[in-house]
Amino acid sequence: MDMMMDIHELDEGEVFRRLGTLDSGLTVAEAEARLDKYGPNRIQEIKRKPLILLFAENLYNVLAVLLWIAGALSFLIGSYQLGAAIISVILINAIFSFWQEYEAEKATEALKRILPVMATVIRDGSETEIPAHELVPGDLILLKEGDIVPADARIVEAHELKVDASTLTGESKPVRKVSHRIRKVRNYIEADNIVFAGTQVTSGTGRAIVFATAGKTEFSRIASMTQELKEEPSPLQMQISHAARIISIIAVLLGLTLLAVNIYIVKLPIYMALIFAIGLMVANVPEGLLPSVTLALAASARKMARQNALVKRLSSVETLGSTTIICTDKTGTLTRGEMTVRKIWVPYKTVEVTGSGYTPEGEFLHRGKPVSHRDIREIKLLFRAASFCNDSELVHDHEGWRVTGDPTEGALLVAAEKIGFDREAELKRMPRITELPFDSTRKSMSSIHEAGDGRVAYVKGAPRKIIRLSKWISVDGKVRALDDAERERINRIHDEVASRGLRVLAFAYRELPEDLESYTPEEVERDLVLVGMAAMYDPPRDGVGEAVIQCKMAGIRIIMITGDYGLTAEAIARNWG
Repeated sequence: MDMMMDIHELDEGEVFRRLGTLDSGLTVAEAEARLDKYGPNRIQEIKRKPLILLFAENLYNVLAVLLWIAGALSFLIGSYQLGAAIISVILINAIFSFWQEYEAEKATEALKRILPVMATVIRDGSETEIPAHELVPGDLILLKEGDIVPADARIVEAHELKVDASTLTGESKPVRKVSHRIRKVRNYIEADNIVFAGTQVTSGTGRAIVFATAGKTEFSRIASMTQELKEEPSPLQMQISHAARIISIIAVLLGLTLLAVNIYIVKLPIYMALIFAIGLMVANVPEGLLPSVTLALAASARKMARQNALVKRLSSVETLGSTTIICTDKTGTLTRGEMTVRKIWVPYKTVEVTGSGYTPEGEFLHRGKPVSHRDIREIKLLFRAASFCNDSELVHDHEGWRVTGDPTEGALLVAAEKIGFDREAELKRMPRITELPFDSTRKSMSSIHEAGDGRVAYVKGAPRKIIRLSKWISVDGKVRALDDAERERINRIHDEVASRGLRVLAFAYRELPEDLESYTPEEVERDLVLVGMAAMYDPPRDGVGEAVIQCKMAGIRIIMITGDYGLTAEAIARNWG
């Protein structure tokens, strides 16, 4: 694996050479040799405890041992009914606890079912379908919409390829994948030219070369961590163990004291004194504590399961009561994930946008009045960039208006419809040549289009970056130079809008030179013409404010995780308490 840490930095030809394969794929003989060398492409399962031992663990915890002793002493003094009752409590509790944990254990086994059964590869120059466990490093695999990626692989060809990596990263938004080399990332996990086992192709097609299988894949490493995790006693288990020891010491001391009193003071026979002493010790054992705790935890676990929270061990339920910090995503978790454009800034006017949701109905108002035709031209230029740098779709069906794709991009499409920008017609007139997908490192996205005999790149991204990359600005339909003082003025406008809790994106374009041959961010995203900014609002989910208050009252600190601009995130956090 270590030799593949830089695989995202290689061009396609070097990837083929590094992995010892050809455009026609591996030969069958070479694939068989590599299968013998690397082994089958399966999640390596760690040997688990037999079920009988898992069940037995519920029979010898501290409280259960105390009850066993009490039961044995009950039989010793002839109280057979009490002894049988105590042992029944132990067994019923053990069966109940074992079943609860066994069901949760089966649910975690679903990790294995995520990986596909079959995979499409090219071997000896022919496309063929093979069992996924026969994949080896160097195999050239084919990817299409709906496929589950069978192994970690480097993309060498991509056509509008998007992958849902939520099983690996938790990020619900599909990520556009590319085939060119990528250098400015911290490691290959963040590279957009890598696909990982267990992720799903949501659209497009592509080819990729496998570089990791079985236990070397990222997916398998995650699965291994869940299997290798050593369980530690929960706070409740430690408290019960401590209480059981105290109860045992008190019971024994009281029993010995009563034994001594009966023998030396009351002068009872030793047999009778022993019966009284044992009876007192048994009476001090809380037989109902074990089933009471188990039933209370089981009820909580069932309640959490109805909220799609899986509890693997009952004792973990109580551990949640020790929570002091909650880290939570913002978009789609604390908020509804339904962005709405509220403001548009075009040099140098701030325009209010009315309407809400995804229905493209609303007005564009400047100082309370509808915008002029000249302003509409400038706004449409902004929305050309916003609509072209966009991979989402605005759909109208029997359920109404909805967005497929990213909510932020969807909000821009809705606003474009409101102003009367016909995206489909404009794309026919200026078809897309290629795209430089957005990534969190450079914080921008570019879409390159034909424009008559030339090419134009439309760019969107973080305002401060787009403003810094802009050499020109479009004002009232005229392009003029943009100096540092004006950049700082626009940055202050951005900060003022962001401080109100609105998410802001900036838009620009560039007419590309005829001699430009490579579409790289460094070559495309410079000397831009700034056209404006759009500010969006994502309403909070119902009950978020109340939940924040309850957490604060419980002494829990909430940390909001977001990619928003700092002022935007701070304003949102303050609004929610």
